[in-house]
Amino acid sequence: MLRIYVDAATKGNPGPSGGGIVIVGDSLHEQLHVPLGECSNHEAEFKVFINALQLVIEKNLNAQSVLIHSDSKIVVQTIEKRHAKNPLFQPYLHTFQQLESHFPLLLVKWLPESQNKGADSLARQALRKYQ
Repeated sequence: MLRIYVDAATKGNPGPSGGGIVIVGDSLHEQLHVPLGECSNHEAEFKVFINALQLVIEKNLNAQSVLIHSDSKIVVQTIEKRHAKNPLFQPYLHTFQQLESHFPLLLVKWLPESQNKGADSLARQALRKYQ
């Protein structure tokens, strides 16, 4: 099973944002930071989540089960309930649902910030680098 950890950092709300992605597999440990542009903190969390899934598909790592961790309760709850109250989040949910079909099993799990420090550090690096 492939494990993915994602987090976003935003300066201002909305403001410049960056994302951190950690991908861990049997013989794989990748760490990436990505620019996310100007957006709200919640949009940034959705963007890095989607970016991580797209990256796994691009690298042809999606033939296995994937567990993606996020410390954003809004992202995890939106995906679990398959409903976005906020209209701004509906396109992200729709994109997730399209990407989900590319995986045999895709699980989403919330974890506390204290257990997501690797992705958090990468998100902060991205914010410093790309703002």
